[in-house]
Amino acid sequence: MIRRVASVALIALVAVLAACAPVLTLTPAPAPAPAPAVPSIEQPVIAVTVDDIPEHGGMAPGETRLDLTRRLVAALEAEGVPAYGFVNGGPAQANRDDMAALEYWAGAFPIGNHTWTHANVNELSPEDYIKEIARGEPLLEKLSPAGDWHWFRYPWLEEGDDPAKRLAIRQVLASRGYRIAAVTMDFDDWKYADAYARCAVKGDGSAISRLEDDWLDAVRYNAEESRRVAKSVYGGDIPYVLLTHIGSFDARMFPRTLALYREMGFRFVSLDEAQNHPAYASDNDPAAAPQPTMFAMAQQAVDSPPYTERVPNVDLAGICNQR
Repeated sequence: MIRRVASVALIALVAVLAACAPVLTLTPAPAPAPAPAVPSIEQPVIAVTVDDIPEHGGMAPGETRLDLTRRLVAALEAEGVPAYGFVNGGPAQANRDDMAALEYWAGAFPIGNHTWTHANVNELSPEDYIKEIARGEPLLEKLSPAGDWHWFRYPWLEEGDDPAKRLAIRQVLASRGYRIAAVTMDFDDWKYADAYARCAVKGDGSAISRLEDDWLDAVRYNAEESRRVAKSVYGGDIPYVLLTHIGSFDARMFPRTLALYREMGFRFVSLDEAQNHPAYASDNDPAAAPQPTMFAMAQQAVDSPPYTERVPNVDLAGICNQR
């Protein structure tokens, strides 16, 4: 499910003072424009993004964060798929395995900012959230001195339930040179992480097979649903930005996942190439008025049904959870 709830209301004046960020006087932003008229593309494309590096969810017995990161990177490289990873710096400081996993990813693919502790913007003041963003920057610069790490992915896909806070943070992101990584395709991969870890601990191969089948069904369903929504909002396909996570089950399933996307007619592009499209104009320029997400615009459409969440065919909370 796309969890980010877009708000388009703005206030006249907001001031943000943060010790770790420039002192800014925030000026009113223009009212959001209607959904941009965008060119459709001949072949559907996907930019793969991977969140929560270096640590997300449980692991199979004997597995390390470095192990699963190596396998996920290998799956991407084997298919020649570009990817972009979003880093929580706090967990990387927790132990050597997490740091080794982060360093391995950063040696293969570019990295961006996902806050220090995977913070939820709705639970912090603007000043504290800006500190979360700034705190991770020295680590990103160290690991990617020549790379473009000025991409930001909101944890939980929450941009702020208060319009003033949302505008304040966007303007600070703009002042620090960030673009916002959007999400226009998602299959709830995070829901499978702990279910798989439990089944792996039990050695329940039958249950794992059921998880695998349901995962692939979710991939197909949500790809088709994202395309349908894009066509209802924009009149055709746009380059899609796919959300995934650095999970143990992701590492297991990525080879089959990428193969399925190719079977469905997708090719893979970089995040920069995907978002170099008018549908992502306000994400690329946080100083501009925020646009509703593609999925929020579909909710408002009168001539087509909105995005419909898929219900898993497996009880993800209950599977392998019996004592």
